[in-house]
Amino acid sequence: MSTTGNSLRQAPASLSASGFGSPWFALCVAFGLHILDEAITGFLAVYNPTVTILRERWEWFPMPTYDFRGWLTGLIVACTLLLCLTPVAARGMRGLWPWPGFFAIVMFLNGVGHTLFSILGRIVSPVTFPRPAPGFYSSPLLFAASLWLMINCGAPRVWIFNCQPATSST
Repeated sequence: MSTTGNSLRQAPASLSASGFGSPWFALCVAFGLHILDEAITGFLAVYNPTVTILRERWEWFPMPTYDFRGWLTGLIVACTLLLCLTPVAARGMRGLWPWPGFFAIVMFLNGVGHTLFSILGRIVSPVTFPRPAPGFYSSPLLFAASLWLMINCGAPRVWIFNCQPATSST
């Protein structure tokens, strides 16, 4: 290999590893759009009464109720923090490995819930809503981005605990 005056250093292996930045970014964007969808379609008007009823039925039920400002602020902060991890995900850094599987599963199940409750028209008997359920419109984005992240992490192996970028056999 001949060298010229403009020799380039090779990036360290931890930075040049095949990562999962694009699917991570896509899921963050889908999550952000889902937050907007829920805020616009009145998600808390269904969520808070549902939690209240479930707490009456089961005292141990751990979910909190929210006011709109606190709920929206918390979700925006969470989405922003996840979005800030995109460069780390793109590098495929080891410290992030358990999180893409967890993030993908939670968002996939979130989409399943909104779709299922749109079909049922209710979550618990006294709390009904006009179909589709709040947050339903962005559910397909959650499905697609979650699946992309799962596939990129090498599913179907037990990737939630050992998610690593899929490698080609070439």
